[in-house]
Amino acid sequence: MASRYDRNEKVKLKDGRIVYRSRIYSNIPKSDNDIYIVTQGGDRLDTLAHQFYGDASLWWIIATANNIHDSGFALPDGTTLRLPENYREITNNF
Repeated sequence: MASRYDRNEKVKLKDGRIVYRSRIYSNIPKSDNDIYIVTQGGDRLDTLAHQFYGDASLWWIIATANNIHDSGFALPDGTTLRLPENYREITNNF
């Protein structure tokens, strides 16, 4: 599976480091096949991505689908999340 960074622009900083430019993904449309869950203690975006998609690096799909930006991986208990079922299609389109 391709990395979400494959198409991101790289930028050279003044100190010589090369970093990826931030990218905000467009909204992921809702589908009748999406899964909805309520978080429990210890749930994190990366562990949920691993549990439902088999790949922890796909945490960004859950974050984008739920408008979670500039937040840590940990989630408050009782948060309702939408997990898009069509994650393969999403990774191919983004």
